Amino acid sequence: LVLELNQVIIPTYGTVPDQQNLHTPEWADFDNKPDTLFFSDGRRRIDFVLVYEDESKKMTHKRSDRKKQKRKRQVYESNLINNGLQLEATRSVLDEKLIFVKVHAPWEVLCTYAEVMHIKLPLQPNDLRTRDSAFNWFSRLFRVDENIIKPEQEFFTAPFQKEHLSNFYIQDKDTFFNPATRSRIVHFILSRVEYATKNNVKKFGINKLLDTGIYKAAFPLHDSSFTHLSTDPDCPNERYLLYREWAHPKNIFKLQPLDFIRKYYGEKIGIYFAWLGFYTNMLIVAAIVGVGCFLYGFLTKDNCTWSQEVCDPNIGGNIIMCPQCDKVCTYWNLSITCESSKKLCIFDSFGTLVFAVFMGIWVTLFLEFWKRRQAELEYEWDTVEYLEQEEQVRPEYEARCTHVVMNEITQQEEHVPYTACGKCIRMAFCTSAVIFWILLIIASVIGIIVYRLSVFLVFSATLPQHISGAEAIRKYLTPQTATTVTASLISFIIIMVLNVVYEKVAILITDFELPRTQTDYENSLTTKMFLFQFVNYYSSCFYIAFFKGKFVGHPGNRVYWLGKYRTEECDPGGCLLELTTQLAIIVGGKAIWNNIQEVLVPWVKNLLGRYCAAARSEKLVPRWEEDYHLQPIGKLGLFYEYLEMVIQFGFVTLFVASFPLAPLLALINNMLEIRLDAWKLTTQFRRMVPQKAQDIGAWQPIMQGIAILAVVTNAMIIAFTSDMIPRLVYYWSFSVPPYGSHSSHTMKGYINSTLSVFNTSDFKNASKPFSPWLGNQMTCRQVYRDLRYPPGHQHQYEHNIYYWHVIAAKLAFVIVMEHVIYFVKFIISYVIPDVSQKTKSKVEREKYLTQKLLHENDLKVVKKTMGKIADKIIKGVDSTFRPKAE
Repeated sequence: LVLELNQVIIPTYGTVPDQQNLHTPEWADFDNKPDTLFFSDGRRRIDFVLVYEDESKKMTHKRSDRKKQKRKRQVYESNLINNGLQLEATRSVLDEKLIFVKVHAPWEVLCTYAEVMHIKLPLQPNDLRTRDSAFNWFSRLFRVDENIIKPEQEFFTAPFQKEHLSNFYIQDKDTFFNPATRSRIVHFILSRVEYATKNNVKKFGINKLLDTGIYKAAFPLHDSSFTHLSTDPDCPNERYLLYREWAHPKNIFKLQPLDFIRKYYGEKIGIYFAWLGFYTNMLIVAAIVGVGCFLYGFLTKDNCTWSQEVCDPNIGGNIIMCPQCDKVCTYWNLSITCESSKKLCIFDSFGTLVFAVFMGIWVTLFLEFWKRRQAELEYEWDTVEYLEQEEQVRPEYEARCTHVVMNEITQQEEHVPYTACGKCIRMAFCTSAVIFWILLIIASVIGIIVYRLSVFLVFSATLPQHISGAEAIRKYLTPQTATTVTASLISFIIIMVLNVVYEKVAILITDFELPRTQTDYENSLTTKMFLFQFVNYYSSCFYIAFFKGKFVGHPGNRVYWLGKYRTEECDPGGCLLELTTQLAIIVGGKAIWNNIQEVLVPWVKNLLGRYCAAARSEKLVPRWEEDYHLQPIGKLGLFYEYLEMVIQFGFVTLFVASFPLAPLLALINNMLEIRLDAWKLTTQFRRMVPQKAQDIGAWQPIMQGIAILAVVTNAMIIAFTSDMIPRLVYYWSFSVPPYGSHSSHTMKGYINSTLSVFNTSDFKNASKPFSPWLGNQMTCRQVYRDLRYPPGHQHQYEHNIYYWHVIAAKLAFVIVMEHVIYFVKFIISYVIPDVSQKTKSKVEREKYLTQKLLHENDLKVVKKTMGKIADKIIKGVDSTFRPKAE
């Protein structure tokens, strides 16, 4: 490929020509045809648009700087013309300082660079028989009407070669290269054409010119308005159709026209929406099962024996609980937690265990079936054996290339931005910065914990401790509930603020790291951003699930944070309900915030732009000027969309055992997300440069890592956060002799046997409550299930036999659940092939045709040529020996 580029592009660079020898674009006035996609002659199609501000009318730069910028632009445009591109310049209708340079690639240029870029183009129509799926009749109900968006014809394709032009399926030269392919080829040229030489280092590429402000924008055109059909009868109106049949909210329950999206925006955009749609469809099953488990818990909550004991005035009403904080807090009745115990029964039920196991298998099925779907798209979209062209060095990297080193492979000198030692120092600094900011996130989580500990004292002193029949709301407003809700809201606000800050920090660190190519840049930024987001979003959930209430001591011997703050305790039923509340607030709040931000920001910017433009003029505006006033897509493209969805994927899988409604919320969000992203692309943003992409890139292994971690986290949530294992141990072992007194297995007596007893006379002076003791009882119960021997026992306040049975059962459960799910995941991965037999057949058929049509034709030509040569040799031999014979 490098040799091909040298042959095609390098010879056209040469030396910078004199001012008199520069080629300049043709000039043409706007012809009052707002929907035209062609040059003023009506024949040459506009493949790309460059926008610059007339240097003679700039007032923000020095005159010498303006002359330098103009010189670079003129040299660049001249070299574009030398490369075979045709340019036509038109002054803006609304702003006379702006000039639009329209770019057209002729047939010869398209053919040359299609071969250089190894673009796969049609050989012949696909002749393999297709079998309709058994569910084809059902899916047809949700498809786009084929009379509106016609299905794309399938072809067998091969990398384009000019010498085999006759073998390709060319019906019309004007349509053989579709607009997306034409734009990609032109952008390839724009990115590699030189505009200056400095210190023997060539400066080239449109990206650098955009960064330095020489050009204000560079983009391919939308083919029409999204609100109405084009006045040009030959215009395909693909943008209008995409908005009407894809981006419009009325299509929320329809399947996406993926082939049409790929045709208009390219494979990179198409693969994102294919993945998002596939993920959303898979969420339907998870949401149905999750809702079923939630309904099971809701319908059986009234049969929850331990909750009935908490609410029973003769059981829970007579159980006096120890204070939840030092001095200020007082004793309280267990029956105050009646309502929260009923809620807990909904989520802490047998259905939770079933759903956790199901989601462990579901995530494997999702990833494996996505691999198959991705393989199908790779074939259908011609990226199976996609050869990436030589990737361009980033202008930021190129600008710092001041050191000269010897390339070990080419044995030639090349310029690099830093030495080996400098690179090590730079990487060490970047790594330290990443660790520092991650520790800062953890510090913010510790700050939330300190807030919980501090504010709980206030709520405990001010909120009522007993139920009042006249004020029903007080039974919901417990100190624990108030602390949980306010802390979750503050945590969410901090997460969203830090999210904005860390995004800028990650970009700054990556810029300082100075990756060589755009792919290296995106991979490095992806790693940093995901680490930031992972710690930022999940740290508070990990704390509640696995740390809160696990290291608190007992009433006579508490554990303190920083020697001052008493460690947090869970509700008598555990921290599961609090984890559910945290997840509901973060998942719901994040979805609402992101969607509002994604819709409002570009919409407001474009609205202001249109308002300012309308205030200046009422004239007809050409298509290229309308597109210029749309928002640019940004260098990172779909990076933030992927990041948002992968973070959501983590919430849906990592903590789903505590919140079975998470898949339902994700499903609703994603149905809106697809249409909002489509609406943004079709209405608010300029058309992206179409790019090839085989898969979703680094996000695939990240999701596989989350899937593996999810099995562990859900197993540990059920074992250590929920109350399921202690209940099962009590039911099967401690409700009957020799440990229990019941004649048969039962849950009766569970509450009384699991809340440890503490003698109030054993309180230390530093923690003894101010309020006087009410009643004649001299004992209170621990808030959480710590399972200790009662006062007076020879091992008082030490863990009893029940505790060790529970610990053993929890560890056994985690090990068994992990191994069972991992084994099932392995079997599923082995049984489901990554590529279906149908796709394999198509790939083999295409290889066969490529060999037959391209290579065998070469052999025929060789044989024919050799035959002619052989005939000439034989004739020569005959003429030589015939006289002698005579």
